[in-house]
Amino acid sequence: MLSSKERSKLMSIASGEDAVFQVGKAGITDVLIKELSDALNARELIKINVLPAAGTGAKEVMERLCAALGAEPVRAIGRKVILYKRPKDPAKAKIALS
Repeated sequence: MLSSKERSKLMSIASGEDAVFQVGKAGITDVLIKELSDALNARELIKINVLPAAGTGAKEVMERLCAALGAEPVRAIGRKVILYKRPKDPAKAKIALS
């Protein structure tokens, strides 16, 4: 679980980044989950657009993705979702939360 200080730091990092994925009409598929998992392992922090055609809100998408990926929710606001996943090896972390 992220503390409010950690969440704030992650939000500030993500604010300057572009969304790397979109959830659209097809919704959350196995292929999307695999690609998101690879992206989280490489980047630790990703931003996702939820298109109106998805038929669900950003909070619901965030909850489903966090459960499927083992990621931690950072924020869902408007149609944007920010997810974070800690690396298995803390020595390889790209983002220092402490």
